[in-house]
Amino acid sequence: MSLAPPGADISDDHRMMIEAVTEYAEAELLPRDRRWDADESSVAEVLPQLAEMGLLNMTVPEDLNGLGCQYRVYAAILHELSRWSPSVAVTISVHSMVGNNIRKFATDALRQEPLANWGEAGHFGAFCLSEAGAGSDAGATTTRAVRADGGFRVTGEKMWITNGMHARWFLTLARLEGTSSKKNLCAFLIDGNEEGIGRTKIHGKMGIRGSETAVISLDNVFVPENHLVGEVGQGLQVFLASLNEGRIGIAAQATGIAEACLAESISYARQREQFGRPIGKFQAVADMIAQSAAELEAAKLLTWRAACNVDAGAPVPAESAMAKLYASEAANRIAYRAVQVHGGTGYVNECRVEQLYRDARVTTIYEGTSEVQRIVIGRALAAR
Repeated sequence: MSLAPPGADISDDHRMMIEAVTEYAEAELLPRDRRWDADESSVAEVLPQLAEMGLLNMTVPEDLNGLGCQYRVYAAILHELSRWSPSVAVTISVHSMVGNNIRKFATDALRQEPLANWGEAGHFGAFCLSEAGAGSDAGATTTRAVRADGGFRVTGEKMWITNGMHARWFLTLARLEGTSSKKNLCAFLIDGNEEGIGRTKIHGKMGIRGSETAVISLDNVFVPENHLVGEVGQGLQVFLASLNEGRIGIAAQATGIAEACLAESISYARQREQFGRPIGKFQAVADMIAQSAAELEAAKLLTWRAACNVDAGAPVPAESAMAKLYASEAANRIAYRAVQVHGGTGYVNECRVEQLYRDARVTTIYEGTSEVQRIVIGRALAAR
């Protein structure tokens, strides 16, 4: 089932695009996603295909060679991708977040290059915010920048960087030395082809194994003056602005995972028999499926509302946080029930729900933990 509710305001062309993505993902991405999970290889192998389908520049304006999709259409596509490959969905989500930051805050020169080429596999983006000692507290970053002829030099180390192994562009938060401590956080767009950049893949993740996660080391890396994104001192604001929309992307990923879990549960409950009848006829199993279906619909509606707010030009951080919080927590509950419905079969990796159970877990962590979402929501309500 689509993320979009019945009667949603979506053009026929966009509906056809969503359907085409669904068909492609089921046929091409599902078998690959299972392999990526088994051998911890990367979605990078399908970047050319994703680029050809226009999935790398969905939110880039048409005058910059993008598709100019409404955000709700973008979210619906992430939902569909996540049903078949959550790794591809988060890969596109993070790449799109970086593009949105460039569109909103960068100079005209940066909007032309690289944003006009954002749909190409060779212009892949990564979001370099977290560090070993700066996760939820992004303002604690220790990566530093110093002024140099024609720009800046950046040194530091970033952790848990999605798309880190193949990204061409790194949107990076750093402290500019020689500036007031209240205005020294800056956002820089670093070219991954510059000297001094090291990439180390993080192995052994619980789930979402096809999505690249890396440690990025920066050793005196040069950044041109016009690659400062936003004003000096605006760095944290730039990053937090993108997180509001990024949380909706992760909510859509979570609803896609949950949708897949529910479909697997219903299918198995129909065919698996015990005591002479399908297990779906037993009240205990039917209750688990019914509860999952209700929670999934609630999560989808919260996510859809948050995406529509973005399209209306009035994104509400609290509602984005609600969507991310509820959808990610619900996805974990639904994945748990899916394994339970499958019994012992669901506990081995030949069964897809075993992987989905692991994939769902991280949705409550990245783009802000569930605890951080509750803080965002609580502060917003107190301020009202």
